[in-house]
Amino acid sequence: MTDRPSPQKNPYAGLADHAFWDRSVGGVPLFALDPMAGPPVPAGFRLTRQTRIATAGSCFAQHIADRLQASGYLYLVTEDATEGTAPEIARARGFRLFSARYGNVYTARQLRQLIERAYGRFRPQDTAWTRPDGRFADPFRPRIEPDGFASVEAVEAERETHLAQVRRLFGELDVFVFTLGLTEGWQAAADGAAFPLSPGVAAGTFDPQKYFFANQPVEEVIGDLTAFADALKAVNPGARIILTVSPVPLVATYAPRHVLQSTVHSKAVLRVAAQRLADTRDDTLYFPSYEIVTSPEGASRYLESDLRSVSKDGVDHVMRVFFRHLTEGGDADALPASSRSLHEARAEFAEQAAVICDEELLAGGARPWLDASSSSAPTARSRSWAGAFSSLRRMLRSPR
Repeated sequence: MTDRPSPQKNPYAGLADHAFWDRSVGGVPLFALDPMAGPPVPAGFRLTRQTRIATAGSCFAQHIADRLQASGYLYLVTEDATEGTAPEIARARGFRLFSARYGNVYTARQLRQLIERAYGRFRPQDTAWTRPDGRFADPFRPRIEPDGFASVEAVEAERETHLAQVRRLFGELDVFVFTLGLTEGWQAAADGAAFPLSPGVAAGTFDPQKYFFANQPVEEVIGDLTAFADALKAVNPGARIILTVSPVPLVATYAPRHVLQSTVHSKAVLRVAAQRLADTRDDTLYFPSYEIVTSPEGASRYLESDLRSVSKDGVDHVMRVFFRHLTEGGDADALPASSRSLHEARAEFAEQAAVICDEELLAGGARPWLDASSSSAPTARSRSWAGAFSSLRRMLRSPR
């Protein structure tokens, strides 16, 4: 008697826990959420203490840079402050926020043009912008000199020094970690040069005939990231790229819609583009910073009272997953070598200077209710709730 063939199994039967929402998200406590669970990370992306790691990107990328340095990994810096410069002054002048002094690189277009400018393939017509105080700023790094430059020539000379160090960085790095932040940006009508800030915000004069708003669709973001990856490969064949998306919402939008819609649109485009490169290139990996912070429970626990700033607990979680899957030390290296207890680590990170974010200027400058570490102080959260209740009382009292 011939055995009957077994009935067709449900194709989902037998899949690992990470494939099911209730087993890997809904049914686990927040601290255990690990969106990197699943297939092992390719060996080429496992960072050792000899791996030369470089970073660039939006404001959130500064957290990654800080943690890598604090944990004793070989964080490659080609542009550093002179010996003896106080740390807070160095940070204010753009040193060690990233691997070179390029300031915030929010968009894929900025990143592509950075490597093109570094190797002389793109020379933008905008060379210097005038500040309100009469001094000058670099249009592509408008805040790296708090006191500005004395002349256009000084801007250009410093830029040449900077781009030389960018070339050195791209040539020497082993792994480049880039945090995508925005799709929205401002460009020059004459040559398409992309800026981190619109002219007129920190420096320069806005002229709608000379500058235009651009909101990159997914095809352009993929094209720019691909062009950057190819250019990097041409000068450094062994380079690998780790892409991640910043969980920080837009501070403002110029698109004709609500800022929440623009935030979701922008992050969705960046997330799709990053995945496309990770799926089609052996030299590129995606890391889920965005998913950890904006997960259903994470969004209520890992954003501060302004609903933009990522709390220290949120950064801790992101970096714990990063170290677990991408470094040879694993979980043991998630905290600085000098302070292995969570309490001590938090105290150490609280002393770090504020994350420097050019985009904040779009909201009219600093927010005094946030403390210096970009996370809310305890009293700040209380004030925020007090303000909310005050607004609610006014609404209830107002005539209908």
